[in-house]
Amino acid sequence: MIEYEHATPPSSALSETIELIEQVMKNGEHAFIGYIDEQPVAMVRFTLSAQRIYFFRLSVIPEKQGRGLAKALIEELEQFACTKGKMISECKVRMSVPRNIELYRSLGYVVTKEDKEENRNVFSLSVATMEKQLTN
Repeated sequence: MIEYEHATPPSSALSETIELIEQVMKNGEHAFIGYIDEQPVAMVRFTLSAQRIYFFRLSVIPEKQGRGLAKALIEELEQFACTKGKMISECKVRMSVPRNIELYRSLGYVVTKEDKEENRNVFSLSVATMEKQLTN
């Protein structure tokens, strides 16, 4: 998330509190955490609906980036979704961060929509919705 610290607009993730995250986890959000040597190094949050899994807040600590951890976490997430009978994996990506769009494309995701949205801090940003059809 450090890369978004000076982004315009700044990421609303930077203003999330422990209490807020605890609350949303109690209300249906889930998370996967990736570990190396028993140390947390990557995380993704997600929700499940009738036919899809929607993931967000995918992050890898800076000193561990470039090692395939994000891809591994997404692949684990997709496998989990398949075990729950979900047909589609979906995420939203800032269009101003093309490396993230390329990451998801490399895993079979396609842009299905481009739009302007407001984040939790009420900043408007351009986002791409990306989806992947999952095979059970």
